[in-house]
Amino acid sequence: MADSPLRNRTVVVTGAARGLGAAQARALARRGARLALLGHEKPELEAVAASLPVPALAVEADITDEKALERAADAVRERLGPPSVVVANAGIAEGGPFVTADMASWRRVIEVNLVGSALTARIFLPDLLRTSGYFLQIGSLASIGAAPMMSAYCASKAGVEAFAHSVRAEVVHHGVAVGIAYVNWTDTDMIRDADQHPVLRELRAQMPPPARRVHSAEEVAERLARAVERRRTAVYVPAWLRLAQVTRAALPPLVLRRCRRELARIEAEEPLYPTGLLGAGGRADSGASATA
Repeated sequence: MADSPLRNRTVVVTGAARGLGAAQARALARRGARLALLGHEKPELEAVAASLPVPALAVEADITDEKALERAADAVRERLGPPSVVVANAGIAEGGPFVTADMASWRRVIEVNLVGSALTARIFLPDLLRTSGYFLQIGSLASIGAAPMMSAYCASKAGVEAFAHSVRAEVVHHGVAVGIAYVNWTDTDMIRDADQHPVLRELRAQMPPPARRVHSAEEVAERLARAVERRRTAVYVPAWLRLAQVTRAALPPLVLRRCRRELARIEAEEPLYPTGLLGAGGRADSGASATA
């Protein structure tokens, strides 16, 4: 993709050790971008960086730690130059009834997904102002319609949607573009772990067929990379999610009607417990937070 506008541009991707973040790094590298990969798990980040056909830098940093992010940004500028694109991809999730939630885990989801995304934007925004760059916030179907048993995740993804809209309006006159990606179920370890919990697996199974389909990380990443090239203000993966945006006011009553019956049935079969942070990324975040 020699004609890509990303060629020889520095691109930062957070949460790039695995899953969608790593897939985005590969898709962006195919377009000739220089990649800076941020997140926990330095060995995994370095393995992804080493696999890319372009200059790449792996930087271990907790995106909720402002000082660590500042050090990471300094390393990116020194090694690769000021970023033209920043993708706020890092995120974690937990499930279970809110009434029995571990509030430390619940707050951590908000802190990583919302506060961490905001800190990422804040630290790198001076670079994007300098390069007339692009900031892509990874959102979710949960940004549009909240689901039961995922209150922290849904709150955080609704928050990043509002955050992206607000910052976009602040920086548009400086030539900086801000986009949000509405992404449905993607085949990552977080989703695979969620499917090990009967209540989360059953709730996904109750969704309409298009909404419950799991898409490959590579497929989603390719769509996102095209959106980055075109500096999209919104990208929907899959494309039909745009319809959910149009009908979002109708979603809460529909979810409520279905859950009144289905959650009662599921809870009658077995008790519902908090899942803890999901997937290898959630476990890595738990370990890093515990030692900080």
